[in-house]
Amino acid sequence: MSNEPLLLGEALASFDALWSPRIAARVNDYDVRIAKVEGEHVWHVHEDTDEFFLVLDGELHLSLREPAGERTVRLPRGAVFTVPRGTEHKPSAPSRTAILMFEPTGTLTVGDRHDEVPAHVDATTGHTLTN
Repeated sequence: MSNEPLLLGEALASFDALWSPRIAARVNDYDVRIAKVEGEHVWHVHEDTDEFFLVLDGELHLSLREPAGERTVRLPRGAVFTVPRGTEHKPSAPSRTAILMFEPTGTLTVGDRHDEVPAHVDATTGHTLTN
């Protein structure tokens, strides 16, 4: 990781892959990841960690399966939301969207339990950001 400032716009412009996050920074034992997303991800759950989302551009939808039932949270540009640990969720985006996520280093993008992973979803713990 660099000890120089990182311009998120330039970092996002350095890759095109969807649902394939890049590690923009590390804070203690956490990754700050950025990703471009469009279409649907996969239903999954992180048993032991919350997952923080910030929408940088576009709109993100987070479908959640909670004890009270299923609901979808819509996040416009600039919105933040934390999916609580143990909550099954499925991110989606109606159009190209840029997001920032904050989660423990080593967290798999498809969680600890998940549906079958479609070919367009990268099951990764994040990729090194290269400019």
